Amino acid sequence: MSREVSADWSRVAAFAAAVDVSLGKWLADQHGIGLTEYRAVAHLSAAADKELRVNDLAVQVGLNQSSVTRLVSRLEAKGLAIRDLCPDDRRGVYAVITEKGESLLHDSRAAYDEQVRELLGNADKHFPQFDLIQLRRSLAAVGDLIP
Repeated sequence: MSREVSADWSRVAAFAAAVDVSLGKWLADQHGIGLTEYRAVAHLSAAADKELRVNDLAVQVGLNQSSVTRLVSRLEAKGLAIRDLCPDDRRGVYAVITEKGESLLHDSRAAYDEQVRELLGNADKHFPQFDLIQLRRSLAAVGDLIP
């Protein structure tokens, strides 16, 4: 069966964006943090030394260099991360999670995961604008493209 990949990808991307908007609003209301900030803190927490080069953090959260610089500034302002210079290469800048960042992640992770399950498990209620049968087909078609 031949499918139009661009249409499938557009459906998947639109749905993912809608879920992200809902998650972002929920995080702001419940924990006073944005979705990208939450994801950045989660990546920092999962890193081997609880730190990542700012460039690597940008890749992991899907931001460009200037956007990740602003993100790290917001994390610093909220006390969730600090910047640190690479001792070997003083030009390299790391983002390092703080105890407050670890605490926020610890306090919010289970509720965040439950919110994701709620949004996806009740997508018909939360996202009535989507044809879920077509979306499932598009998700499968996109998934089949990944080796």
